[in-house]
This record gives sequence, structure tokens and C-alpha cells, in this order.
Amino acid sequence: MAAAAAASSAVAAPPVDKAYIRSLATPGKTVLVVEYYDGQSRVVDRKGYASSNGYKAASATDIRVDQKLSLRLFGIEPCAGRKENYTGTCSDFARHGLMTLLQSPRVILCRAFLAEQQAQVQDATCYGYYNFPGSLDSVDMFEEQLVSLGSHRIARKTDGSPARPDLMEAEKIGRSGYGMWADPRIKGQ
Repeated sequence: MAAAAAASSAVAAPPVDKAYIRSLATPGKTVLVVEYYDGQSRVVDRKGYASSNGYKAASATDIRVDQKLSLRLFGIEPCAGRKENYTGTCSDFARHGLMTLLQSPRVILCRAFLAEQQAQVQDATCYGYYNFPGSLDSVDMFEEQLVSLGSHRIARKTDGSPARPDLMEAEKIGRSGYGMWADPRIKGQ
């Protein structure tokens, strides 16, 4: 209970160090690192993984790391119901968005609170390093990308406030007509 209270009152982690993320890249593998933060925004532990096949979406918001661990992208969710002009549900549409992001990162860096470290499904914020020499060299937050592209939206707390106020600008971009927001039935959600 004390860990949960500390996590909810903690300040945001510092901005990611893009040079550090790039330095984790390994030829022929996708590297995934989970950093665990305490209530004072300090990294207190890290776990690293490497895969020749990359990582897969276990759901619309979950990344399967291995048989015992999944990382849940914190504070975002798919729309409710079905998306117009898409053959599946909103959840299927959102999962496809996450699968697309997971196709080509060289490095995935995720941040979670220390209280999450022993859970099988850990709430985290994740960043991907994408490198295509001569055309793209970028470190992007997964949640921000998914929300701005309209495959996901910001989840709401029980009081109706956004679970991720830091993603409000990304959702504003998405709501301008991208992804799920292009569907008139979704705009009212």
C-alpha cells in the first residue's frame, strides 16, 4: 500500500536520454530495457532483454516480453465498439497500431515504478528507437505516437480526468481526424 501511495504521488521521470537509448542498439537483435523508478524519480533497477524476432503485441496495450512478463502501456486505451471502415473491433484496430510500432524498433526502453517490478503485467511508458540509415533516426514515445495517430485514446480516471495529461496535445492531433477519430461514432466517446 505504501508503494502504491509513493507511486501515485511521485513526480514524472526525467526526459529520456536519446543518446543512451541509441547506445543500447545491438546488431541483429531488438533490445528491450525496463528501468524501475522510485518515488523520487531515480532509476533503482534495470532489466534487459534481447530478441532476434522482436516483441509482439499481446493486446491493444500490452507488449509481451516473455512467458512471464508483459508491459502495459500506461494511461491509454482503445475506443469502445467498432471502428467504421475497419473489419474488426476498436481493440483490434488499436492492437494493429501497437503491432505496427513493434515491427522495427532497434531498442525499446520502458519506464515503470519499482512497485511494478514483481508483477506479471507491469504498467510502463515505453520509447522506441528507430533507425533506417539515410532516412530515419528517431526516438519516439509509444503512447504519444499511438494517441496522435488515432489508434488509441487517453484513458480516464474514475473522476473523468485524463490518466495521462502529458498526452493531451497528442490526442488533440489525433482528434483532428486521424484513425478512430475519423469515425463519427467515435468522436462522441
